[in-house]
Amino acid sequence: MAKIPVLEIFGPTIQGEGKVIGRKTMFVRTAGCDYRCDWCDSSFTWDGSAKDEIRMMTAEEVYEELKEVGGDYFNHVTISGGNPALIKAIQDLVDLFQEKGIYTALETQGSKYQPWMRQIDDLTISPKPPSSMMKPNLPLLDEVIEQCVHDTLNLKVVIFEEADFDFAKMIHHRYPSIPFYLQVGNPYLEGEHVDNHTEKLLSLYEHLVDRVMKSSEMNDVYVLPQLHTLLWSNTKGV
Repeated sequence: MAKIPVLEIFGPTIQGEGKVIGRKTMFVRTAGCDYRCDWCDSSFTWDGSAKDEIRMMTAEEVYEELKEVGGDYFNHVTISGGNPALIKAIQDLVDLFQEKGIYTALETQGSKYQPWMRQIDDLTISPKPPSSMMKPNLPLLDEVIEQCVHDTLNLKVVIFEEADFDFAKMIHHRYPSIPFYLQVGNPYLEGEHVDNHTEKLLSLYEHLVDRVMKSSEMNDVYVLPQLHTLLWSNTKGV
């Protein structure tokens, strides 16, 4: 059986982002990403700093550890990264989750398609805005979205600055039939504990809400905080 590069397995906790915000879930975080976002809050998945922590695991081994860590207190797993869509071997894990009656969520930037993405219950594609210093390949994004199951798909853009908001408007109107989420970015990445982080993040969230309220081009969107950062700042494993 093919193996998956795993950095973390933790939970149960709550999903802090996107369509399933607040959902009780376990996390499987994989290593590797094809992007290098300037504000990435999980750069350890690709910058080499955690290379000694990567474990090559089969789907069965991942499932066994999920049960060991989470017991009977979950029926939903979020596959996170990095970019898990780079990993063909996740097919075995998704098949196993379906066999066990486990619901799944995935977030990816839409730079790579895998057939197993059609089996994900809560699929979020999150194209990266200008503040990331990455430039999405929009024709490739079109191809990835076309191959996904639209009943399970939503789009999300993280907002740090005005150029990100303009980018989000473009993405929203490029795919107007797909549920669209705006999420405030977290610029406070100095460590696990940031003074007054909740107050600071709520202020940024309020500013984004005000911006959306004044935009006639954003009448059909959802505006979200990063719920986990409001609760736990940048602490890993929650």
